[in-house]
Amino acid sequence: MKCVICKQGQTHSGMTSVILERGKTTVVIKDVPAEVCENCGEYYLSEEVTEKVQELAEQAVRHGVEIEVLRYAA
Repeated sequence: MKCVICKQGQTHSGMTSVILERGKTTVVIKDVPAEVCENCGEYYLSEEVTEKVQELAEQAVRHGVEIEVLRYAA
């Protein structure tokens, strides 16, 4: 698909890192499957992957974690 951010690049299947913050919690999730723009690097997650990433972040917030670095596992 054409990137909606830069409007020039095409997206391709790849991996990215997602950084989420809420309050005092920062979660970095590595190796997340995504469609990544070849031009600007913007990434797009599927609904299924988004749900999993959100759940990982919610768990960190519930446990009061300040910084957590995780590797995505399907």
